[in-house]
Amino acid sequence: MQTTPRQSTRERATRVAELLMCAPSAYDLLYEINAWMHLSDKPDKALAWKQWEQLYQTLTEQVGVSVRLIEQAAEAPDMVFTANAGLPLPGRQIVLSRFRYPERQVEEPYFEHWFREQGYTVHYMPPNCAFEGEGDAFLIDDIIVAGYLKRTDICAHRYLSQLTGKQVLSLELVDDRWYHLDTCFLPLGGRLVAYYPEAFDWYARRVIEQHFETIPVSPEEALRFACNSVVIGKHVVMPAGCPILRFYLEERGYTVHEVPMTEFIKSGGACKCLVLYLLES
Repeated sequence: MQTTPRQSTRERATRVAELLMCAPSAYDLLYEINAWMHLSDKPDKALAWKQWEQLYQTLTEQVGVSVRLIEQAAEAPDMVFTANAGLPLPGRQIVLSRFRYPERQVEEPYFEHWFREQGYTVHYMPPNCAFEGEGDAFLIDDIIVAGYLKRTDICAHRYLSQLTGKQVLSLELVDDRWYHLDTCFLPLGGRLVAYYPEAFDWYARRVIEQHFETIPVSPEEALRFACNSVVIGKHVVMPAGCPILRFYLEERGYTVHEVPMTEFIKSGGACKCLVLYLLES
């Protein structure tokens, strides 16, 4: 494992003021736009509700973080995955997503309306430049770590750098199963990350190892969406069934909470996909 100087997890945790979630009132699988989606294997809606409620209760009651809610639009079955709404920036700013697929583009006006109602300054990607928010970009201390190729275009990285003045580490995703960065890369605070190496090209793996202290995730646990976890300070809320990563995290002093996510994994998402980090002003 690569070791580099890192800040405390407390520093990063203070930047997350609350979370944005969307109850799965219209959640369904109506199309196939990633490698996990199969119309022949639709989610159990009642069970999905229970799993979402368990995640919500874990975050609010056990972790103690505030959660804001946005109402799901009837024509937007994937709107429940709020991580893809955009990338929040300090000072109540949001870089709104520009979804690659028309099936998800219907979400954009609903998220834009919500953020404007909350007093956010909304920034827009250039035309024809796909960007899928916190699904493909993380603000880590003074840099932005961003994935590209599957759902986000490299032009989005240039825009983020110009807008924020921050360095962007561009990581190429090479496996269709790991179509968003948050499915295979987990920032844990400071410069500690867990990641699934095989989701990235050789150069991205080199960049990650040079910039971070890393915990490699096994193929088996990557398939259970181990990296798609929510990190609040020293709490990690992760999909059930990832004992190896849990061991490494607890060894480092994290409190781990497991939540079953089977019905959301059928659509290619889990805990982190269902959550957007809202930063302190």
